[in-house]
Amino acid sequence: MEFKDMEFHVFRDSDRGLSHKGCGRQDNKLNTYDWLADVPGNNEDTDLVEVQFKNTRKGYYHNVNKLELKKGDIVAVEASPGHDIGVVTLTGRLVKLQLKKANLKSADDIKRVFRFAKQSDMDKYFEAKSREHATMIQSRQIAKDLGLQMKIGDVEYQGDGNKAIFYYIADDRVDFRQLIKVLAETFHVRIEMKQIGARQEAGRIGGTGPCGRELCCATWMKNFVSVSTNAARFQDISLNPQKLAGMCAKLKCCLNYEVDDYMEASRNLPSKEVVLQTLDNEYYLFKTDILSGMVTYSTDKGVAANLETITAQRAKDIIDMNKQGEKPLSLTEDGNIREHRGHTDLLAGADISRFDKSKRKKKRNNKSPQNAKHNGGNSPKKQDPQQTE
Repeated sequence: MEFKDMEFHVFRDSDRGLSHKGCGRQDNKLNTYDWLADVPGNNEDTDLVEVQFKNTRKGYYHNVNKLELKKGDIVAVEASPGHDIGVVTLTGRLVKLQLKKANLKSADDIKRVFRFAKQSDMDKYFEAKSREHATMIQSRQIAKDLGLQMKIGDVEYQGDGNKAIFYYIADDRVDFRQLIKVLAETFHVRIEMKQIGARQEAGRIGGTGPCGRELCCATWMKNFVSVSTNAARFQDISLNPQKLAGMCAKLKCCLNYEVDDYMEASRNLPSKEVVLQTLDNEYYLFKTDILSGMVTYSTDKGVAANLETITAQRAKDIIDMNKQGEKPLSLTEDGNIREHRGHTDLLAGADISRFDKSKRKKKRNNKSPQNAKHNGGNSPKKQDPQQTE
């Protein structure tokens, strides 16, 4: 049996490791791993299923017909009006947890799963999807002709082709009543306008971030939290707009991932305004390493001079001593004043002709008596010019 024909039979027939039933195609955005897929009775716990449509749009439906659905099945679900075509991405108990994140207003928002998609359903689905790009380009021109300050970022046709969702971005409130009339007359479908933000648009389009990984908004992030420059300040990150902005031209969402740890660690650091006084000098805070708890002080307030790095606890001890009118010998705990070591030049005072000396030694070795012995003991003699003709 060749390796390509094995298809991981060891994992399929065993009860250890990751469940292959919980895995799905990685080309779908916001893909979820169902780690309860192999648990007995998982699908019988609830009839709810999660169905994904184009890009990051997901919906939750009741499996009223008791279909044996599993991850990756293409189904026809209830829509208003008609039906839509989607892919099952999650079944069982985990769907209840996903419902809490979806923030559904009422149980009426949960519709039904009709059937497995038939060939006629797929033909209509592909025919409708083939019109999406041309519809988006034409709708942008229509919005521009009407003078509306908005950008139509994506168009999604329903599976049966009777409805189209237009996703748009706008800074201010837009009156698109006239736009809906023109779009309905042009494309002969039911029109639904849905406003999204820049982060949601980046999630729908997808891409690779500066970290080298796929965008978080396109892989797992569903709820977006506001990000401010204070998150960069707490983490001591340079306020460079080009480095702080993501693919959506907004502040990166990952700035909020570790800000809580930095805020907790910064509470143990001394204040920047406090000056440490010792018997030899006064020291000003120059820089801090928040996570390691190390602080660096300088004898000059604006320039790096005689830098000394100590722990945050040592700095607090010196502050307490200064409040009591005492001054240590130096910032170091042993009391010895360390001299600041600047950059050292490894070639300072070196003779640059040392390489030439090695070559001269080699030439001298070639002329030594030992080399003459190898030539039979006879050194080459100069010929007499009178003996040559």
